[in-house]
Amino acid sequence: MATFGTLSDRLTETFRNLRTKGKLTAADVDGTVREIRRALLDADVALQVVKDFTAKVRERALGDEVNKALNPAQQVVQIVNEELIGILGGEQRRLEFAKTPPTVIMLAGLQGSGKTTFAGKLAKQLEKDGHTPLLVAADLQRPNAVNQLQVVAQQAGATIYAPEPGNGVGDPVKVSRDGVEHARRQQHDVVIIDTAGRLGVDAELMKQAADIRKAVDPDEVLFVIDAMIGQDAVNTAKAFQDGVDFTGVVLSKLDGDARGGAALSVASVTGRPIIFASTGEGLDDLEPFHPDRMASRILDLGDILTLIEQAQQAFDEEEAKKVAEKLANEAFTLEDFLDQLQQMKKMGSMKKMLGMLPGMGQMKQQLDDFDEREIDRTEAIIRSMTPGERRNPKVLNGSRRLRIAKGSGMTVTDVNQLVQRFDQAAKMMKTVARGGTPNIPGMGPVPGMGRPGASSKRGKKGKSSGGSRSGNPAKRAAENAGLATAQQGTGSGFGLGGAQQAPSEADLAEIQKLFGKG
Repeated sequence: MATFGTLSDRLTETFRNLRTKGKLTAADVDGTVREIRRALLDADVALQVVKDFTAKVRERALGDEVNKALNPAQQVVQIVNEELIGILGGEQRRLEFAKTPPTVIMLAGLQGSGKTTFAGKLAKQLEKDGHTPLLVAADLQRPNAVNQLQVVAQQAGATIYAPEPGNGVGDPVKVSRDGVEHARRQQHDVVIIDTAGRLGVDAELMKQAADIRKAVDPDEVLFVIDAMIGQDAVNTAKAFQDGVDFTGVVLSKLDGDARGGAALSVASVTGRPIIFASTGEGLDDLEPFHPDRMASRILDLGDILTLIEQAQQAFDEEEAKKVAEKLANEAFTLEDFLDQLQQMKKMGSMKKMLGMLPGMGQMKQQLDDFDEREIDRTEAIIRSMTPGERRNPKVLNGSRRLRIAKGSGMTVTDVNQLVQRFDQAAKMMKTVARGGTPNIPGMGPVPGMGRPGASSKRGKKGKSSGGSRSGNPAKRAAENAGLATAQQGTGSGFGLGGAQQAPSEADLAEIQKLFGKG
């Protein structure tokens, strides 16, 4: 949700300053409201919406509910959250389907707002829910608009009705009317009509959209608006509401870098609910819009419910039980790890999922640096192993690791890193499966993460712990020197064998870097 990143940062910083105060004075409230007003205006939220919003926040923040609260700062955050939910529409509104199929959904909006892509996304989502949508190509004006919808329909696995070639040829009103009749004959229960847009609002656009609406009498008219359009979003929304009217709003391009606050104004200004939010270019990047969850994301409070829903859709419950049993019995292998990676990929972008966790706005740089392709690289390495190697990574000697590295297009260092990370992850997951508390990197010692050459555990019973305990300093130094010489013959730090010598400073730095990356 990069679009609201700046707004989220500003609001989070404002509330962070509030938390240092045990009791809020009128001056504190006024200062907070002033910062909120600036943050909203900088984010392109409509002026009237900002005025109404800040007035309500100030009135409630100075009321008894804050004065009597045990933690006034948290109470103000709660007030801002509730008011933000209000300007985003209040409650979630789902698509309303016709009692007698087909349900007709008409898409309207400016050219370039993302109507055609949204049509494919909506068709794919409806098919997942058991519907049989039909896409109707009624945008006969924009060059290659019909071809684009055909490609999108093919990617979404949806049926398309496109009797006219477009590029200025054909009557969009007739195509829309015939499309609905075709859907009725072919027993499609939903019709999605992709209409033409313009670079700006004009009379011809409004007349054509109004004629199509009159001809097909749609159950839903969805206004698709680019979240990056700026202050003109409000004017465009008002023009479409007056000229065509619409029943719901779709926010597209929420993954963009623009300020996007004007999109927050649409629901408040038009009184029409936001139904969907498009969060990426992929056909799966479409979410039902939840005002409360969006408000939580903007305030960096996380969106755990959406994260859980995505996980439930992607993960197989039976598989999860099998994995839990394997973890408890210490039988978790790289094959199981590969299956888990593939299920994670089904959930979508890792960056988006991590961004739904509370407080992740404070780790923006780490999220930006996260490489989504790391999962693909890991998958390539595991697939280059034999079934026996996946089940028992301990057999991976130097020659096997070299073969795996060549087969996956990676380096031996990458293979070693994966095996080490898998070992650490397996140990932590076994601990969790047994009801224990794992040692997490950065929060406590992790097996194998100590200094090179040192054991993460005490020596086994009956064996030396690895150092002289002589009271004679000269003798102790000589014995330790001999011990170091004996330990040089254990192979390289990457498990590849090779020269029998102690690792150099460069080798140690490389090992630390390798573990740190894990």
